[in-house]
Amino acid sequence: MSIIYLLLAISIVIAIGFFIVFIISVQKGQYDDVYTPSIRMLFDDELVKETPKTKPTKTEKQD
Repeated sequence: MSIIYLLLAISIVIAIGFFIVFIISVQKGQYDDVYTPSIRMLFDDELVKETPKTKPTKTEKQD
């Protein structure tokens, strides 16, 4: 039973270590995307559909 406590403690220490390394790598920009911004202008922009104007109501027609 004591081996379970030992393995649990070791796994928690290793998990905390990986989490700290992950946080440091994110802060240093390891996961920043440097490729996509350079090719973004090569892609076509999607067309934005204009919403149709609403029909005037009966009260607006009377004016």
